[in-house]
Amino acid sequence: MHSGERGSESFGALLRFFRERAGMTQEALGARVKYSKSQVAMVERGERPPKGSLVEIADEVLGAQGALTLLAEKEFGDSGLRPWTEDYLAEEQKAASLLSYQNHVIPGLLQTEAYARAVYNCNYCPPLDDEEIEKRVTTRVQRKRVFQRKPAPILGFIVEQSVLTRPLGGTSVLKEQLHHLLEVGQLRHIQVQVMPHSRETHAGLMGAMIILETAERCQLAYIEGHKGGYFVSEQPDLGNLIGKYGILRAQALTPEESARLIDEVARDL
Repeated sequence: MHSGERGSESFGALLRFFRERAGMTQEALGARVKYSKSQVAMVERGERPPKGSLVEIADEVLGAQGALTLLAEKEFGDSGLRPWTEDYLAEEQKAASLLSYQNHVIPGLLQTEAYARAVYNCNYCPPLDDEEIEKRVTTRVQRKRVFQRKPAPILGFIVEQSVLTRPLGGTSVLKEQLHHLLEVGQLRHIQVQVMPHSRETHAGLMGAMIILETAERCQLAYIEGHKGGYFVSEQPDLGNLIGKYGILRAQALTPEESARLIDEVARDL
């Protein structure tokens, strides 16, 4: 679905029609699609677009026989993004703070266009066609608008040292990417840290994570894997992930030490 905030009164009215015909409350539908009752109501009033898997799930559970999917495609188009990615991007663009730990690639918000294209070219199962890759690269580059937001969000990134030497796209692409890391790391509201090879203990062995704080100062964690991504908002799981990230920050090199290491790797390429 469309990744902006444009809703549709036509889609909302049709969703309400099928929901009421099925005898399902907004709260019950929300539980099926991982929405709150108020979020379902906003979609039905045309105040927000249907994000995530709402269209697909609602089409099935309400017996709409494809009518909701057909109208959604007409009203909102296709961003080429996976449903769970759209949900995450909606939160990312309005977050008051974002803390990211990545262990295989440079975080998406920090990727150059060439590096992002190289990452998507690594999608082998199934492979992406050229049009799909360019669509996703464009979306990824547009995410950088969050850097210019006012008030500026607090952004923190931790990457493994191995990421700095993995030449996705070739040496020239990696070198450009490392120089970009150094540039953004100089911005006062962004910190870039490197987790060194030499660590004998490591709090992030279970994989990548992102910790978000919303404009309302509510905290969320986001985890993404092979089958999809999901938010963690309930305790104790949320608290455990926040705690892990705090330990990761302490275990990683300082921003200043990290910048020196990134510069050294770039000069050696």
